[in-house]
Amino acid sequence: MKIVIAPDSFKGSISAYDAAIAIEKGVKKYLPSAATVIVPMADGGEGTMDALVAATNGVIYHAQVKNPLGSDITAAYGVLGDVQTCIIETASASGLYLIPEDKRDPLKTTTYGMGQLIKQALDQGYRHFIIGLGGSATNDAGVGMLQALGLQFLDCNGHEIGFGGGALNKITMIDNRKFDKRIAEATFIIASDVKNPFIGSNGASAIFGPQKGATPEMVELLDNNLQHLADLIEKHTGIRIHHSEGAGAAGGLGGAFQAFFPAEIRAGIDIVIDYSGFTKAVAGADLVITGEGQIDCQTAEGKTPMGVAQEAKKYNVPTIVLAGSIGEGIDVLYQYGIISIHSIVNGPTTLQKAVEQASDLLTNCAEQVVRTFFAYKV
Repeated sequence: MKIVIAPDSFKGSISAYDAAIAIEKGVKKYLPSAATVIVPMADGGEGTMDALVAATNGVIYHAQVKNPLGSDITAAYGVLGDVQTCIIETASASGLYLIPEDKRDPLKTTTYGMGQLIKQALDQGYRHFIIGLGGSATNDAGVGMLQALGLQFLDCNGHEIGFGGGALNKITMIDNRKFDKRIAEATFIIASDVKNPFIGSNGASAIFGPQKGATPEMVELLDNNLQHLADLIEKHTGIRIHHSEGAGAAGGLGGAFQAFFPAEIRAGIDIVIDYSGFTKAVAGADLVITGEGQIDCQTAEGKTPMGVAQEAKKYNVPTIVLAGSIGEGIDVLYQYGIISIHSIVNGPTTLQKAVEQASDLLTNCAEQVVRTFFAYKV
């Protein structure tokens, strides 16, 4: 009996690895002799670095960088088990979670720390990168990141502009003479499921600005500033990112990678499946158990459970999903190889208690699931 355990993190509660351990414990209660294979998963957002480092026996390093408001913090980046691939999450240095709600201001926040992490990794000799976009506190279109790597954005007096999306309208010239030459020697795989363009009613500022603290007036200003920057980028590079798919990810950071880096954008779950060894693990399995905090109709838009189930379906292996909560529209998921979806919450409780008891709840639910699935097979 072989069971592959491949959950995402249950955000705010338990990591993907710890969730997998808890599920394995439940499986072993009923099937102590079963062969279990743990493959922590993610979909390109927060937790992707931890999942891939854990899955490949990699290493996590730390560096002092600037947070979105310019204060010094310690941020992390990972190196996978191949000792060649560096993985960086935008949220580690430039994440929304780093800024108290009352201080969130996309006119001021910067991705400078993200650039510092890339520079640190370049200094260590790494030339192959996976970049997870998501969870950013910024709307500066990656200008801060590019500044940290030597690209200069100059005002009418030839001075470098300040941090934040509110300063982008001051740019009159882009000077690449000091831009880190090692960027051209490297490869960047960008993990992102965001399809939004750089500007416009569906762009970075309009869609994601409000969650980062932008008022309607600020959204209009930020969108105009990104329009101004996109015009300059087209003039400087010949690359038009205004309405490019995915350019609006992470406050326009996607556009910076499209314009200035040798980059390829891919769905986050596809990258994790490729690098984690999940495909090799699922071959010959009897069951896959996956899960994450919330399951609903949006799960079909490239989230971990759907990606895991689709890959397992190629090998005729059924997938069962464990969830912290179940929303509307889950019926669509059954066409992707998911055979059933189960809430781990086993009775009335508060969110705080559910979070605190996540490990035990996963263990108990996993035990009941495998008892049901294997009842007439053991």
